Amino acid sequence: MTISRNLLSATLAFSLVACGGDGGSSSSTPPITGGGSSGGGTPTATGCSLSERQDFARAVIDEWYLFPDLIDTTVSKSAHSTVQSYIDALVAPARAQSRDRGFTYITSASEEDAFFASGSSAGFGIRLAYDTTANRVFVIEAFENAPAFPQGFDRGVELLSVGTSASSLESISTIMANEGPQGVINRLGSSDPGVTRVFDIRDTNNVESRVTVSKADFALDPVSDRYGAQIINDGGKQVGYINLRTFIGSAEENLRAAFADFRAQGVTEVIVDFRYNGGGLVSIAELMGDLLGAGNVGQVYSRTTLRPSKSSENETDLFGSQPEAIAATKIAFIGRGGTASASELVTNAFIPYLGNNMALVGANTFGKPVGQFGFNNPEGCDDRMRAVTFKTENADGQGEYFTGLASVVPNTCLADDDIFSQLGSPTEASVAQALSFLRSGAASCSAISSGQQGTQSAQSERLQIESRRLLQPDLPSAAQREVPGLF
Repeated sequence: MTISRNLLSATLAFSLVACGGDGGSSSSTPPITGGGSSGGGTPTATGCSLSERQDFARAVIDEWYLFPDLIDTTVSKSAHSTVQSYIDALVAPARAQSRDRGFTYITSASEEDAFFASGSSAGFGIRLAYDTTANRVFVIEAFENAPAFPQGFDRGVELLSVGTSASSLESISTIMANEGPQGVINRLGSSDPGVTRVFDIRDTNNVESRVTVSKADFALDPVSDRYGAQIINDGGKQVGYINLRTFIGSAEENLRAAFADFRAQGVTEVIVDFRYNGGGLVSIAELMGDLLGAGNVGQVYSRTTLRPSKSSENETDLFGSQPEAIAATKIAFIGRGGTASASELVTNAFIPYLGNNMALVGANTFGKPVGQFGFNNPEGCDDRMRAVTFKTENADGQGEYFTGLASVVPNTCLADDDIFSQLGSPTEASVAQALSFLRSGAASCSAISSGQQGTQSAQSERLQIESRRLLQPDLPSAAQREVPGLF
């Protein structure tokens, strides 16, 4: 079995496969999600039968699980027909305490490696959300080099009907009314190249059209060339805006280029848009901290702590020096219920250094201050076990934001997610509120409630967007875990 530490996923897992959390990658060390380091002494397996795969998962949990006192040791594997249901039963006590909300799981090693290396995924290339009150489904983001974008799919477009052919079209509202969001997910088909669907769509100008789109492999651009990195002139002040879609390896070049531009333009105030970012590689989270924190070089960025029996794996990460870095004096982090893991780690890391000069804008975040190692099954089986193995803390030792970052960030600013305005637009509701905070401070803000867990379904604010949730399968693919709502 191999392990690695290079990714911070929406489930903040630590992995033992290719994409090491220290920035390297190899075929034997998976990426680390949520922060951490590589470990040793991982259990062995003997085959790929269900029983043997369950034994593999149990061995990982017994040796590495962050909460050893919250494992149900009475669970019988024979009572479970899948590896995942067995895992869920083993960690049920931790889930009951909201310490592990689906963060420990079995996944495909090959799919995960392909995604974290370059964002490789098969699909239409759109991110979807559904309206819980009106039974509607909208595109909230479209990826430029994917199949759907050239066919007219972009932010704010509504899906009216879907079918395998024009003669089999079904109304989205009817599907939602009869079967809920899972019915729509089922109609969209498997994540395989060549899967084709016909859609009736309505654009933001209320123009309806019928289009046919086939799923294909595409590399997700982590920073959009359209709006992902820009400088906003706010009354003569230059404000940097960066929208990171996901923490994958190919983001490094994009981030370095963006911050080199910020530095050249003298930018010191930044909007970091993580509103849909479910996490990803720890190495990219560390790079982003370095690029924002030129004034903090050598100081503690984050600490990674494992269970006592694995304390030799504990790490302290310091801010490093990067030639493109800026010394940000004010940062507005935009987040929502789909903001998790690496995104939360970056935000939390700046609290000790910026204090009242930073804010969380939008809505409460998911709440995942723990991370995972990834363990590859030595027998192959394409199994990678991602188990919660560590917690992350900032320089002040703060890492208890299981209910979302609104409970720990000094300033919070409630804002809508205006899907009918493009991301990065100064007039989009969350960006406009972020600019207002940078201009006038917390006096311009209405606080985000932090009394409830930061899941999309638990938001207490009754904004329009709070009735619009990311469309997410119960068993997401590797890409969907890191890019919530991706199809």
